[in-house]
Amino acid sequence: MLKINQVNIVKRTSPDTAFLTLDVTINPGEIVTLMGPSGSGKSTLLNYILGHLPPAFIASGAIELNGLDITDKSPYLRKIGILYQTGLLFPHLTVFENVALGLSETVSKSERIARISELLDKVGLLHCMNRMPETLSGGEYIRVALVRTLASNPKALLLDEPFSKLDEQRREEVRAWVFDYALIHQIPVLLVTHDKQDAIAAASRIIEINATNTP
Repeated sequence: MLKINQVNIVKRTSPDTAFLTLDVTINPGEIVTLMGPSGSGKSTLLNYILGHLPPAFIASGAIELNGLDITDKSPYLRKIGILYQTGLLFPHLTVFENVALGLSETVSKSERIARISELLDKVGLLHCMNRMPETLSGGEYIRVALVRTLASNPKALLLDEPFSKLDEQRREEVRAWVFDYALIHQIPVLLVTHDKQDAIAAASRIIEINATNTP
């Protein structure tokens, strides 16, 4: 369960400007969709949940994951995965090596190969295992980034316009796989998107951020 508990984000101005207020609990396996215009604070909220709030903002309220307050924990201890629109793969590593970064160092070589092969196969990219990121199409690139995020077994998942660069057919396939994965593994998901089809496919609550940056 991911709980965004009375979070209030303020932009440092003179005087400070109210930016976004949100209070929501996302249950295990649920995909809650956050929609709103650019500049309404969606990405800033994701950064706060991850522990990367930009210095231009001040925030209050708590982030709880499975009953534990993680508000002051270091980002790498939060066990929250995120997939951005751009993917952000390391250009000097192969697809296999990029995905392997999401796995624990305690995982054996054979387990590592099996796990990565299984995930890549699920998104139709097993044949790309030894390719470099620069050789991938936009859709392949995003799918590899998604697999790398899920390989780390996150306890919660943030999706920031993750399907926007996929063609319609691949978008539906990958979206369905991600949502099924979250349900099977009981991962709470916060989805940021401008696409109403993404929100409809999530089949759960939709929170719209309006012009005053509050739901």
